[in-house]
Amino acid sequence: MIEDAGEVAEREYWARLYGRWEAFDPAGVAGVMEGFGRPWWVVGGWAIDAFTGVRREHQDVDVSILACDVPALREHVRGRWDLWNLAGGDMRPLTDQHPDVFHPASQLWVREHGDAPWVIDLPLTPDRDGLWTNKFLPEHTAEIDQVTWIADNQIRYLNPEIVLFFKARKQRTKDTHDLTQTWPTLTSLQQTWLHQTLNKTNPHHPWLPHLT
Repeated sequence: MIEDAGEVAEREYWARLYGRWEAFDPAGVAGVMEGFGRPWWVVGGWAIDAFTGVRREHQDVDVSILACDVPALREHVRGRWDLWNLAGGDMRPLTDQHPDVFHPASQLWVREHGDAPWVIDLPLTPDRDGLWTNKFLPEHTAEIDQVTWIADNQIRYLNPEIVLFFKARKQRTKDTHDLTQTWPTLTSLQQTWLHQTLNKTNPHHPWLPHLT
């Protein structure tokens, strides 16, 4: 497992506070989302694995939808799965009485019922007029097809250069590992975008000297 002591402590803290995880893999998520009529895509480390073909261990699978599609997701899972919304340490279930999320860049956790483990971590993606919007770079908007790709298993994944841009904020051990694995496999256009965007948002980022 590619984790340092701080990452392990953080994971154990969340598990102690909110309950255990038995996370699905992308195929398990696809089963839950089957028939969902709106776009969804895998982000994070699983998206890196899919692009590079190099597999590493994962604690969970991160999946995203547009924030405007939360009502559609609630209807899709109604009676089968419970959705809880997280933001800034606060957590509450999405119910008919309280259907709205804290904000468009918040997060959903999915489980079957109160005694069941969490199975899906779903960070929401803000949208502008139905367009995908980069939560850390709001001027970056695009059609879904421009920022995602579909693998042979018919699962949609976020483009790797964007995944790495998101990962650059935390610089965890696994994030640096993913950068090392992915950088040589990126196209020149993807490399240029990541380098220029990271330099624009954090010109002193420690990854920059390696993005050549």
